[in-house]
Amino acid sequence: MELGRFLRARRTQTSPEQVGLTVGTGLRRTPGLRREELATLSGISIDYYVRLERGKETRPSPAVLDALARALQLDEAEHQHLRELAALAARYAAEPTPPPSRTVRPHLKLLLETMRPNPAYIVSRSMDLLAWNPGGLALYAGLTDWPATQRNLARYLFLHPTARTLFPDWDYQVRGCVARLRALAGTDPDAADLTGLVGELLLKSPDFATLWERYEVAGRKKIHKTFHHPQVGVLTLSGLGMHLEDTPGQRFGVYAADPGTPDHDAMLLLDMTSPRPAEQPAPQAGRQERRQP
Repeated sequence: MELGRFLRARRTQTSPEQVGLTVGTGLRRTPGLRREELATLSGISIDYYVRLERGKETRPSPAVLDALARALQLDEAEHQHLRELAALAARYAAEPTPPPSRTVRPHLKLLLETMRPNPAYIVSRSMDLLAWNPGGLALYAGLTDWPATQRNLARYLFLHPTARTLFPDWDYQVRGCVARLRALAGTDPDAADLTGLVGELLLKSPDFATLWERYEVAGRKKIHKTFHHPQVGVLTLSGLGMHLEDTPGQRFGVYAADPGTPDHDAMLLLDMTSPRPAEQPAPQAGRQERRQP
């Protein structure tokens, strides 16, 4: 059960010193806290805690969850994830929820086009690229090398050779990426769109496998993101991501730069030199493009 996996991961990454325990001179075979130490800190019995970790206890009370969160020094995002995993464990026998739609509504594709020259795109909850404007695709240098069905931002970060040079803070970017996937997979562990991607990355990327085992769910995002782009040079853009209303599982992402700055000039160049995606809306009637003689 995901509840037990999460507790075990957080327990083994919490040192006794972090929670004020004095460590003796003897050899500790368990990384982080022992089960009995966490149980004592939380005010619950060791037997009860062991049942939680092993998935045999699926209905911990809110008071128990709060005590565990305090003992493990979880932040608010991690605490909320713990609550969601407990709720999931309690209703595990319920029918699985259907996967969210991957169909992008036509007016959203039109919105992407009107955002130019700002790079913009729409992604699924598993970070599949579903729709984009020219700059939105070209910003991730080399992503056009892959077929449209393989274009996924998590796959790009870990498996595309250009990603490590595109992002000077690649280590930071991938930690946030894995944390978001971990949080999603924890609350919907049987979802095919998530399990397929995670399984692929576990097999192909040792870096992903290491981060996945840490079970971090509280990724941090930077307002500004720097790209070392092979076509337009270095540019730093402000990013904004938002969930789309009435379209569960889809997120809208857009980047911007202050007009008149070198970053804005590079963004303009990226938009001007990027091919127009075939999926974008055709020109409206009465606005036919001029043909070359």
